[in-house]
Amino acid sequence: MLMTAIGLMSGTSLDGVDVALVKTDGRRVAALGPSGYRPYSEVERALLRQALAEAVHLTRREDRPGVLFEAERVVTLAHAEAVASFTAQHGIAREDVDIVGFHGQTVLHRPAQRLTVQIGDAAALAKAIRVPVMHDFRAADVAAGGQGAPFVPVYHRALAQSLDRAGPIVVVNIGGVSNISYIDGDVLIACDTGPGNALLDDFVFRTTGQPFDSEGRLAAQGAIDQAFVAAALQLPFFAAPPPKSLDRNEFAALALPKLAPADGAATLTAFTAAAIAAVVPLLPKPPLSVVVTGGGARNLTLLRMLREQLSPASVENADALGWSADAMEAQAFGFLAARGLKGLPLTYPQTTGVAIPMTGGLIARP
Repeated sequence: MLMTAIGLMSGTSLDGVDVALVKTDGRRVAALGPSGYRPYSEVERALLRQALAEAVHLTRREDRPGVLFEAERVVTLAHAEAVASFTAQHGIAREDVDIVGFHGQTVLHRPAQRLTVQIGDAAALAKAIRVPVMHDFRAADVAAGGQGAPFVPVYHRALAQSLDRAGPIVVVNIGGVSNISYIDGDVLIACDTGPGNALLDDFVFRTTGQPFDSEGRLAAQGAIDQAFVAAALQLPFFAAPPPKSLDRNEFAALALPKLAPADGAATLTAFTAAAIAAVVPLLPKPPLSVVVTGGGARNLTLLRMLREQLSPASVENADALGWSADAMEAQAFGFLAARGLKGLPLTYPQTTGVAIPMTGGLIARP
């Protein structure tokens, strides 16, 4: 039976809330509906950065000390506003929506300690929007010994199966962290690859006051510190086979030399591209095509570097396939909510390292 699901995503790049509608039976994607976006204000973004800094001290996933309590309230309200605006704009009646997939905002991800924390009050959100809300997608996987990430590969597989092209296909999602889905027939392998936009965004914000490097223009003017990139790639994470996952701040302690803004941006963009390329030898076969999604798909300098690093594979923006680079993760959490309602697996041994395929998610009702 087809369901109408709305997915919500607030990623590690802290830019805002993505909203998207999908029609799905939890196995295939019947139709992609409209999408929307509710940006965070500078005040909200600053609060979330503070919450990320304080979350490193958490030892229990339900605790919300200090600024985390206020950050959770702000995240919940932003998501409620995003849904209200989206449904009003597109004339969607709440009774026509079967489920909302609410990822929340990740503030800590330490799967080795069986700890993953996403803030956002699903019960309050369900009451505000008056639609059932599926949330807490990652907890069951982490509790069972999985990495709890990446979660979108099962959605990437559903999309890739609609393409008439030879595999393997790799979908690269570049958010705060980068991750890949390797799809070759029924084979599905996934992992985080390393930094996405997080290191770059933080550096650009720190040195220029801009939230990100728009279209990669700053990096395009800079020179790459190849020694830094080579040294960073020697970290044990990059040689480890899939599945593997990262916290947004995993590489924050790397000692980037004192560089001019353009050179620092070029270096960190090159690090992101090289880290993605470094996973290819760990896959069963090199990909024939690579589809790039997430915020990084708009970074033209990063796309150029990926084409150089991943040749002879084709590298294209997800939008060129009729997918949505911007709305992909929001769509995915709508799809995952539909799968979760049916008890279908969300994660697999080769995507998160969990021992057996796992469903997940909890439902909050209005």
